[in-house]
Amino acid sequence: MNLLLGVLLQSWNILLESSIFILFGLLVSGLLRVFLNPGAVATHLGEGRFRSVFKASLMGIPIPLCSCGVLPAAAALKKQGANNGAVTSFLISTPESGVDSISITYALMDPIMTVMRPVAAFFTAFTAGIAENLLGRPDMFRPVVPDLSCPVDGCCDGVDCAPDVHRRHHGFGEKVTAGLRFAFTDVWGDLALWFLFGLLLSGAITELIPESVFSRYMGGGFSAMLIMLGVGIPIYICATASTPIAAALILQGVSPGAALVFLMVGPATNVTSLTVLTRVLGRRATAIYLTAIAVCAVGFGLLVDRIYHVLGISARAIVGQAGESIPYAIELAGAMIILVLSVKPVWHFLRSRFPDGGRRPGPTGDGSLAAPEHCAGST
Repeated sequence: MNLLLGVLLQSWNILLESSIFILFGLLVSGLLRVFLNPGAVATHLGEGRFRSVFKASLMGIPIPLCSCGVLPAAAALKKQGANNGAVTSFLISTPESGVDSISITYALMDPIMTVMRPVAAFFTAFTAGIAENLLGRPDMFRPVVPDLSCPVDGCCDGVDCAPDVHRRHHGFGEKVTAGLRFAFTDVWGDLALWFLFGLLLSGAITELIPESVFSRYMGGGFSAMLIMLGVGIPIYICATASTPIAAALILQGVSPGAALVFLMVGPATNVTSLTVLTRVLGRRATAIYLTAIAVCAVGFGLLVDRIYHVLGISARAIVGQAGESIPYAIELAGAMIILVLSVKPVWHFLRSRFPDGGRRPGPTGDGSLAAPEHCAGST
């Protein structure tokens, strides 16, 4: 019983930490839907095995979204015509880096880590995206046909309507309203069940892993990086929150390379995001995503340790304030909004799995069996 309560508490804490980022990600997905030209997305992120991946990797570096918050935005890009490689790249570079985490890295660590963090994020994203596009099935590379119809109310198909005319069909307020409706109904409806399932798994893993594992047996070397890899993949932690933890680990004797592994893997992977990725991109693409992150993280970790050794620089961090955290009241409000938005998708899932409350058709008053609802009136 205590273990169950601990898992639920960990899951609730993770939801609190991620709720605002998820809502922000949903907001981004809605705005992408109504303001981003699907034709432009298909051109820049849907065509070309290399060019689209490069653009997606670069585009994700400055955006401050965590691994959960980036999922809705990536799902929107997928629906707008982006190929799997570009979506994979965006899913890696965005949570691994961001303008906020870069600035905090500079404040808490040093210029080397500040530079290597976004560079490693870009290289990892580009590698994973290229691998996805090269190893993808041939039919994945057929020309993308994006949905050009009006995203607000479908007033035109976007093909026979001139772009300048199409842009004047709806005002700014109408587009924002339609974007929010799309984000909080369609997008979250696709992700809610998988997110909640992954949230419980994340809570269980977080509850079972002792806190001392972060500072014990990881004094440096390849084995320390493998341990950090194993710890960082399943847990949830955003790029900003991972920075002070990594700084503290360095102060406790963990090598900067092992700390970089944690900074790359922790924000980009967790059980929650991996379960949703399986839904959005499929199991094969998720395997490529995870393998690329693991290999590149260890590779860059070894490279960073080598750089510090050659330059003779101590990796001691200058620990300071990482910035004001989000007030608890706002986190609580965000978590409650997420739960409220999840009621309808969960209810529809339960209704589809257990129709009529799970009751089996029984005998009618005349002794015959009642026909199933979908067969009523048939001959």
